Amino acid sequence: MTNNINLSSDRIIEAQLLLLLQIKPSHGYELIQRLNDSDFTLGEVDPATVYRHLRRMDKEDLVKSHWETGPSGPGRRLYTITNNGEVLLAQWTASIRQQREKLENFIKTYEQYNL
Repeated sequence: MTNNINLSSDRIIEAQLLLLLQIKPSHGYELIQRLNDSDFTLGEVDPATVYRHLRRMDKEDLVKSHWETGPSGPGRRLYTITNNGEVLLAQWTASIRQQREKLENFIKTYEQYNL
């Protein structure tokens, strides 16, 4: 099976967000912190990029969100993954796994001829 998911650095954040939301529903700020603390990213993520992706993913029914109000402070949007998001996350995982195999083959070939 060949997946045609674009693995560009701008799009890979979608997979990272879906994975984090599969693990635990979160607010946007918490997702940014979790991304920055993960081994997924190089450097700090841009909060505007995260929120842009979350809005798009909400419109595409990959995540759903609702406002939560606490006893103090402003309301915050809580994001959860949808069934469609879980399907896409499985596709992302297959595509990333396929890319990893290609990269491992590249390294093996390089090492074979450059000892």
